[in-house]
Amino acid sequence: MRTATITGAASALPAAMDQRELWDGFFRDYYGDDRLARRMWASAGVRTRHGVANPVDEDLSRWTTGQRMERYLAEALPLGKDAVSGALADAGLGAVDLGLFAVASCTGYVTPGVDILLARDLGMAPDVQRLVVGHMGCYAALPGLGAVTDFVLAHRKPALLLCLELTSLHVQPPTPVAQVDQVVCHALFSDAASAVVVVPDGAASRAAGRVERPGLGVVEIVARTDAATSDHMTWDVTDLGFRMGLSACVPDVLARYARPVVTELLGGHGLTVRDVAGWAVHPGGPRILDVIGSELELPDEALAASRAVLRDCGNCSSATVLLVLERLREQRPGAPVVALAFGPGLTLYAALLRAR
Repeated sequence: MRTATITGAASALPAAMDQRELWDGFFRDYYGDDRLARRMWASAGVRTRHGVANPVDEDLSRWTTGQRMERYLAEALPLGKDAVSGALADAGLGAVDLGLFAVASCTGYVTPGVDILLARDLGMAPDVQRLVVGHMGCYAALPGLGAVTDFVLAHRKPALLLCLELTSLHVQPPTPVAQVDQVVCHALFSDAASAVVVVPDGAASRAAGRVERPGLGVVEIVARTDAATSDHMTWDVTDLGFRMGLSACVPDVLARYARPVVTELLGGHGLTVRDVAGWAVHPGGPRILDVIGSELELPDEALAASRAVLRDCGNCSSATVLLVLERLREQRPGAPVVALAFGPGLTLYAALLRAR
């Protein structure tokens, strides 16, 4: 059976921002030192975040969407270049070797896109195929991984997926009364660029003179969407940037689907939850991780990588689950790894990978 493997991965993070300093230096006054906002901020599970725009130094909350998109392009290119170059180097490939370059982002749009400009600047071949995965939100890495994997299997050429999110550009204007969903968003979201290289296994790689490298084989990717709860998580384009709507019921919906989806995914390959060696669960927030851990009856250490990414990087939307996978690369050969990500829809994506 033809298979494809993630053999290279790298990320690029903008300047670090201390969570406490963000509150003391900007958001405390922004929320009028609201007691609920202060408590939610302190319980977000985040210690450090990264942002191309630090609100302590510059307040973008009243910038127009056009201004934010101009800034997106200026900041996205160097971050994307670092992540893509690092992933290619990790895989032992050059930009010219890629058959497909895919970019996932929900935080900025420009044309010509980041995909075209990075392909040009990094020296990808003129016939490289490109794919842009837009506005899918936090789960976009997994359908993006599915798309590049399908390309690799069909064309026997390497592909690269870049997830690039600049959420710091979308701080919203203050409101007279602190709105819970906005407090959550402002307390959690962060910026990152993360890239993975997927290559065909076997003869095609050897024929090209490349050394097979250890990585994570992509076994299967599945999805489940509950359209009846589509209003629980939204990401609206407004005149003043992109604004998230977030219901407190999101963890409860995910709780209904987590075990059935994971059981179905694993069962098709003769596996159970106890067989999984590594869990890359998108850390949408502490409560999300608590719910997933409870529903799957996971030991505390199973979600250590996800909690560490939340603590050190915050929620970087689509890039986050790839950041968690980077921390799970050292697995025994053949060990199953499961990645889970969630977002608007409400949608749950799950991927089964195997260490190679």
